[in-house]
Amino acid sequence: MGTKIVTIDLGAKEYDIYIGESLLYRIHDMIPDDVSGGKFFIITDNNVSDYARQVQETLLAQGAQQCETLALHPGEKTKSFEIFQQVCEWMLSHKISRDSVVVAVGGGVIGDLAGYAAASVLRGVGFVQVPTTLLAQVDSSVGGKTGINTSYGKNLIGAFYQPGVVVADIEILKTLPRRELLAGYAEVVKYGLIEDLSFFEWLEEHGRDVCALDSDAVSYAVEKSVRAKADVVIADEKEQGRRALLNLGHTFGHALEAAAGYDGRLLHGEAVAIGMVMAFDLSSRLGLCTKADLERVEEHLAQIGLPTRAAFITPNLTQNAEKIVELMGNDKKVKKGRLNYILVKGIGNAFVSADVPQELVVEVVRDSLGSDDGQSLQEMLQDKWKSVFSSQ
Repeated sequence: MGTKIVTIDLGAKEYDIYIGESLLYRIHDMIPDDVSGGKFFIITDNNVSDYARQVQETLLAQGAQQCETLALHPGEKTKSFEIFQQVCEWMLSHKISRDSVVVAVGGGVIGDLAGYAAASVLRGVGFVQVPTTLLAQVDSSVGGKTGINTSYGKNLIGAFYQPGVVVADIEILKTLPRRELLAGYAEVVKYGLIEDLSFFEWLEEHGRDVCALDSDAVSYAVEKSVRAKADVVIADEKEQGRRALLNLGHTFGHALEAAAGYDGRLLHGEAVAIGMVMAFDLSSRLGLCTKADLERVEEHLAQIGLPTRAAFITPNLTQNAEKIVELMGNDKKVKKGRLNYILVKGIGNAFVSADVPQELVVEVVRDSLGSDDGQSLQEMLQDKWKSVFSSQ
């Protein structure tokens, strides 16, 4: 399998995404001249420090004059003001300069945090993404969104800051915990649900191959997802219109993550899976899509091994439905005091709307938290889900 290249054509900010195997051993060749400074600052987490070490050894062997590495604790709590300050001051203490390059080696948390630090220190330095999770390879490393979390919600502080290159080595995915891999798969499904019914149909047939890390299936799914996101980002870099569609399931999901306190009970991709089911449920109740569409989406996610109801994955939430809907009001998609929802007219046909009765949203959240509605599917697959999560 050869290396595939997807180009994000943003004029002066154009960059390439490399997708293939064993790319870490030649990463220096992929870094463009305009961001290949003499000093490299690698930011990673303790779970993937071996990959960061490989990147460091490769860069030094190929002529880098200095290469520093900072390993952080994994998890959403790392995307905080405190750690952001620590990262910036660490780089300054090692004499970072404007021709230096920040290299993010990790999942979405590291990519978001390191990207925001790269955008901020010295008002902007070179930035390279080396995503090590499926979720990061198909979503968070592409498009230039960077940021940190606050007590008011996720990613509310940040910047649009495009990397100079993204290096997605799919061989790395073989060492991912099963739960992390499935969480990333939720973001792959999203691309089929928003604008590409044929891709969703392909996933219904080959999704198990992707999750089994079949090389051809994974390569196709990553490339297809990246190209889908590239098309949207090129058309709407700073989310003024079409790019908002990429948030299908995220408004619900981010609120659930905040309610869970970013404590590891709910991974981002799991929250997105639950949130996408909620979005289809809401659309069905509004008469926009059929209940058959909702059941089809929920069944596919559940059969892969993802949670589809908040009641299963976060049984000890203290917040009620009204509180979670209140948390949704902190979302970045609020405009002129109104929250924009990503709704669907069917699989592959998503759109943005602010015309949604709040009481209906509360009903959807309440049912996901623990109604009898639709529990037959959940009960049918409950033992399977338990085995997936208990093994992690």
